[in-house]
Amino acid sequence: MSTTRPSAADDRGPDAGDSVDDGRTESREAESVRRLRLTGESGIVPRARDFTRQALHDWGWLPAATADRSAAAEDVLLVVSELVTNACLHAGGPEELLLRRSPKSLRLEVADGGGGEPAPRTPHRAGRPGGHGMFIVQRLCLDWGVIRSVDHPGKTVWAELAAPS
Repeated sequence: MSTTRPSAADDRGPDAGDSVDDGRTESREAESVRRLRLTGESGIVPRARDFTRQALHDWGWLPAATADRSAAAEDVLLVVSELVTNACLHAGGPEELLLRRSPKSLRLEVADGGGGEPAPRTPHRAGRPGGHGMFIVQRLCLDWGVIRSVDHPGKTVWAELAAPS
């Protein structure tokens, strides 16, 4: 788990030398980022999954043309469910879900007001109920971590998955 790297290498935006503004920067940003406010909502987990499913559809991940692409989309939906559920169970509920698409990956971020530190249960006991969420996230994702808020209580739990090939 990485808790210090806030962004993927291919996810940091243009290099300093790429300062040409062609008027489409805001449009490209809107196409590659989706944000869902979740504070005070009911049915949060299904809502987050439906929101993510629609983004995947808009971005061409769904409907999947191959079994590998279908599995990649299902992995994304499962990780969203796990991160949002963890925020519900352990952090007083999620405040926001952010999806950020890049050519090589998809970054999921769930912001909450909780102070806990998510971690896979060690040792992982597959036959016991509960405690599998972060283990699943760890197994399916390229990387994941936690960013602490400096100006208010809370944190953002993020996870990155590879874009389907």
